Amino acid sequence: MRECGIEPGIVRELIAGMASDAETVRMADEAELLRYCYRAAGTVGLMMCRVLDAPEPAAAAHAVDLGIAMQLTNLCRDVSADARMGRRYLPASLVGDIAPTELIEPSPALQPTLRAAVARLLALAEVYYASGEAGLPFLPLRARAGILVAGRVYRAIGQRLAAREHAYWEGRAFVPDWRKATITLSALTTQPLRGAFWSRPQAHSISLHQALIGLPGITVRHGD
Repeated sequence: MRECGIEPGIVRELIAGMASDAETVRMADEAELLRYCYRAAGTVGLMMCRVLDAPEPAAAAHAVDLGIAMQLTNLCRDVSADARMGRRYLPASLVGDIAPTELIEPSPALQPTLRAAVARLLALAEVYYASGEAGLPFLPLRARAGILVAGRVYRAIGQRLAAREHAYWEGRAFVPDWRKATITLSALTTQPLRGAFWSRPQAHSISLHQALIGLPGITVRHGD
């Protein structure tokens, strides 16, 4: 932390996110879920910016977004596994204040609501993935490709779940090795040809961090 200039407050938020998993988890709405995703993974993005020598506040904003996107994907993939541990990350605003046990093997009557909720969260993840990827030019070139591939592979998990009509209860979605290889090859051969891989974005969308105002590393200015 001293060597890379990582703020203690960021680490405390990460610990708070892990500690909250040991408590009763019942997300009320998307704002609460986004704050959890910030703590669980957005903080990692903030720390990685420092480790990878990308200390600009603008870089941090996009790094948080990539972490949030990947965590949303994780939560959509692992609804059943989390429910078995008594956790419901699907917000009550989308599915109602239901018990985690109802998510493990949901009834036919509940399945349409759950499909819609997972679809909504994966669509939200796509917005954050786009912002996260837009921030790659802030990173040194040596790190840019690796973060690009990691994001694309995680994104593919959500795409596989979407291809199954968001039925997470039919088995854990995963990306096979051959698909990881094609994603990697595509990312490394096509993205460097795009101007966006080299040019920093003009602005960060203020709407993406409205739920995160006041948290360490989050700077929201009008005009962002």
